[in-house]
Amino acid sequence: MSGASIEDLQSQIGYQFAAPQLLLEALTHSSHAQESGLGSRDYEKLEFLGDAVLNFLVSVHLAETFPDYEEGNLSRARARLVATDHLAIAAARLRLGEFLRLGRGEEKSGGRSKINLQVDALEALIAALYRDGGLEAARKFIEKFIIPENLTDQKDELVSTDFKSALQEFLQADRGAPAEYRVVEERGPEHQKVFTVEAMVEDVPPARGSGVSKKSAEQQAARAMLERLGKRE
Repeated sequence: MSGASIEDLQSQIGYQFAAPQLLLEALTHSSHAQESGLGSRDYEKLEFLGDAVLNFLVSVHLAETFPDYEEGNLSRARARLVATDHLAIAAARLRLGEFLRLGRGEEKSGGRSKINLQVDALEALIAALYRDGGLEAARKFIEKFIIPENLTDQKDELVSTDFKSALQEFLQADRGAPAEYRVVEERGPEHQKVFTVEAMVEDVPPARGSGVSKKSAEQQAARAMLERLGKRE
């Protein structure tokens, strides 16, 4: 585990497992399980359960925090908080890549730095907490590491449509290849910059969007691409 121990991780999250094997399972990639030959289990089943627990507890928190929100707003807010981009921040904060148990091939290919592996392990960790300490253990972890402290200050951003995710879902269903983004222009002084970004999809002319940050410009470019593809959000 790259010199990192499960004791270090337990200290970070503020939870001591009664069944440490659950934590080990949550950190075990299929490549390690296959190479070990000891019948060890990988995190895939825990990941499946963790995804469900995460969605449930985030839903409960949002419903309690924003009692006046309609279902559509709650759904958009939840989608933001369980999106890969957002979960990757929590995984990086916990340095989960350092704790992964990888096979030799996955280790050599840079598996520790792969965002999808870190996010998978994060969801598996949530399931491990649930199975070891119940919903309360999972809830405390999610509220500490995944739900922003200033959640109410972000309510407008949370309920706005995530065009990048919408485009990705559409492309996965229709073409398979994800969109790529590149900054094509930056203008204005450092404290008032405006970015222009192109969204690029195979066999489709690029679509442009502008914003005061790269993220907002990417959102607008994704929105323009969705319109170009005939899927309006």
